[in-house]
Amino acid sequence: MKVVIAAVGKPRNAALAAAIEHYEERAARYWPIEVREVKEESGRASPDVVKDREAERLSARTAGADVVVCDERGSAMTSPQFAEFLQASRERARDVAFVIGGAYGLADSIRAAAQRRITLAPWTLPHELARLVLAEQLYRAGTIVRGEPYHK
Repeated sequence: MKVVIAAVGKPRNAALAAAIEHYEERAARYWPIEVREVKEESGRASPDVVKDREAERLSARTAGADVVVCDERGSAMTSPQFAEFLQASRERARDVAFVIGGAYGLADSIRAAAQRRITLAPWTLPHELARLVLAEQLYRAGTIVRGEPYHK
């Protein structure tokens, strides 16, 4: 089982990029993680065209995995439930690809193709913050599965 983080764009803010890298490295102690960043589409096109083009790129980077889109309209999970979900994926030997959209969010096509939609927060988050939250929760899930003291 491999955890794929498929995200639109690279973090632009240096502090956020460092925090994301920190938690992705920590999470990689528990789960094999592969980050697949796709190019942001130019904002010159309409938001729907931008989302569709980014969805094509994201879909190409998640082939063969169970796709989980990170979407404010998705279902909420507690940290222990998230850890159980990841452990079950590991036991089924299924790769899981978490998809984070760009500035305009995700196209309906990628939402419809996903096996699951989860929310990282009830609010809309900038994609850099969504990636940071996901990375921290992947790390936390690993500590929960191993019974380590990080999650209190």
